[in-house]
Amino acid sequence: MDGYKFVRQEPVSGYICDFVCREKFLIIEADGGQNSESVTDKIRDQRLTADRYQVLRFWNNDVLGNLEGVLTVIQSELIS
Repeated sequence: MDGYKFVRQEPVSGYICDFVCREKFLIIEADGGQNSESVTDKIRDQRLTADRYQVLRFWNNDVLGNLEGVLTVIQSELIS
C-alpha cells in the first residue's frame, strides 16, 4: 500500500500479528466477535506498543463491508 510492504502472519514481540509493516511499525489486526473486550488483546497491545508498534484493530465485518473505509484509515496512519 502506497509503496509500504506488509507481511501477514508475522511474529512480533512473541505474538503472531495479522499484518505488519515493519518500516512504519504498524500492525493491522482483523478481529471477530470473540475478541470483543479481550483482556488478552489489551495486554498484547500494551506489549506491542511498548516495542514502538502502533496497533490498528478492525472488526471482520468492517473489513468485509467497508473495506474502503478501513484502507483509508490505514493509509492515513502510513502518511502520518
